[in-house]
Amino acid sequence: MVETQFRFRDDEPVGDPAVTVDAFGEQTNAAAVRLETGEDARVLLPFLDRIRLVEVEFPGFMDGRGYSAARILREAGYDGELRAIGSVFVDQLGHLRRCGFDSFAPNTPLDPVDAENAFNRWPDVYQATGDGRQPIWAKRHG
Repeated sequence: MVETQFRFRDDEPVGDPAVTVDAFGEQTNAAAVRLETGEDARVLLPFLDRIRLVEVEFPGFMDGRGYSAARILREAGYDGELRAIGSVFVDQLGHLRRCGFDSFAPNTPLDPVDAENAFNRWPDVYQATGDGRQPIWAKRHG
């Protein structure tokens, strides 16, 4: 099981380890699934009502497919825990949070002060995304 360093949810964490997408399809009682690099988040859409945790793997700094997976899941109505795992760096935290990630399990622990600064860097945002913050244009124009 991946060690979560930051979590922005009030519900109980899922205690079961996440299973692979292939194994998830075969296990009707699995509540946690892991999307590995290159797997399509859309295969999970029919099962969103029974998934409590989706771990999305980030293999490296230059691979942004995990951002797309988060947007696909959040826009489809997934409201369970969405955890970024793997090569997660402090520079990415604010953007990952904006896409809908609400927990983070980096391979290498991040400095808590740097992470707090990254999460709070931009008080106002321009795009509507998965973190629920109202974009500045909506504040201006209702």
